[in-house]
Amino acid sequence: MGHEEAGGHEHDHDHDHDHEDEQKRTAVARGIGKGKILFLDAPSGLAGDMIIATLVDLGVPETVIAEAVASVAITGFHLHFGTRVRSGIVASSFDVHVDDAQPERTYATVRQLIAESKLAEPVKKRALATFRKLAEAEARVHRANLDDVHFHEVGAVDAIADVVGSAAALDWIDADLLVSPLPMGRGFVKARHGILPLPPPAVVECLASFATYDGGADFEFVTPTGAAIVAAHARASSRWPTMAPERVGWGAGTATLPDRPNLLRAVLGAPVEREPALAGSHVVNETNLDDATGELLAAAIEAVLAEGALDVWASPATMKKGRPAWVLSALAEQERSDLVAHAMLRETTSIGVRRYAVSRVERPRRVVRVDTEFGAIPIKVAEGPYGPAQVKPEFDACLAAARAHGVPVREVVQAAMAAAKANGTAAGG
Repeated sequence: MGHEEAGGHEHDHDHDHDHEDEQKRTAVARGIGKGKILFLDAPSGLAGDMIIATLVDLGVPETVIAEAVASVAITGFHLHFGTRVRSGIVASSFDVHVDDAQPERTYATVRQLIAESKLAEPVKKRALATFRKLAEAEARVHRANLDDVHFHEVGAVDAIADVVGSAAALDWIDADLLVSPLPMGRGFVKARHGILPLPPPAVVECLASFATYDGGADFEFVTPTGAAIVAAHARASSRWPTMAPERVGWGAGTATLPDRPNLLRAVLGAPVEREPALAGSHVVNETNLDDATGELLAAAIEAVLAEGALDVWASPATMKKGRPAWVLSALAEQERSDLVAHAMLRETTSIGVRRYAVSRVERPRRVVRVDTEFGAIPIKVAEGPYGPAQVKPEFDACLAAARAHGVPVREVVQAAMAAAKANGTAAGG
């Protein structure tokens, strides 16, 4: 299943070991993460076993995992904690070795097993939440009743151990969980239902509202179990959060990847307040570009607007050595300024964005809709003690109506203005 079963290429520097670094791992106290951030940095994706391995490496005692799994009435398996070396990094590993054949279990069966277990209530609640996320995803994919969902692979004893063990580890740390954007694999994977496309359908269902991106390889980067754990317990997706790192844990997956180490990193840290906001109601972000094509500049403007900029403009300039250039500027509200600056750096060749605070005087604005022979058209009305109101039909709406009726757009604009004048809107009413 996923990282547990997916194949990989051999690599000279990847080895499995037993507890060689045990003396270097310091256990953390229960509740160490209270008021802190626990960040799962997953450039190679994640699975249930990787999450447990990473949190054990961070300092969760192995006994916390083992005792939690032993509290559930399942048998025919044993747990194994060890280490693997990936690109010179010694990471913890976690494996569930199945000794006896296991039955396929429905969601109702798994829920009953966990509900009747001896798990502490907070851990039980987390485990039930994880399996519910997974069951809901599978039910949507297979159009099945929730209780009748057959988990197949994910209902096997190894997945129950992963879900219960991760619930116990997350409860032990008790931090605000964030996860990096997750890579999605390509290709196909063999499952009990047959050949499934990657990413698996249940993974996509679980990760609704979480950030994902193309992982660039034919590999199951994120397993259904891993996706369900994230969906049940992570507050949000995040690039590296603003925090002061305190502890780091590394967990290794089973497969060896040709282009990246198969590692998951967990970072526990205290949140850090952002720098004080610049004085002013808005911020102007600017950058100089002497190597931007017209296409690149247009795409950058579109991306910056998508991040919430109120206005974006490009002004011609001359830079050092007499090079013609553009100054790309964007006006944003304070709370959107960081996103706008990040978009500028991401979408252009710039290596820096300068910022300065501004304040602006604004006309109070409202939008009204007027009826015309071409349909309802929104009108923007800007008023205030600054003379007659400014009245302007929304051009995109006028253009759409003009195309729908096969008339020039100026006719729609004129009709909208006439309707606004007739009902008093053009006079500020």
